Amino acid sequence: MAAMKPRTGDGPMEAVIEGRLIIVKVPLEGGGRLAVSMRQDEAEALSRVLNEVIKPK
Repeated sequence: MAAMKPRTGDGPMEAVIEGRLIIVKVPLEGGGRLAVSMRQDEAEALSRVLNEVIKPK
């Protein structure tokens, strides 16, 4: 039987570099966190797409 780890909270949104990948962790509304790993070029593309939505035109 696997050991159950206590939930210590979802924590803040964060991004860290691990080797050649950027790991982004996003808290989810129902609890837990979504972790996504991406390369530098993918992170830049995501940034451009998000900035298009956020910036007023």
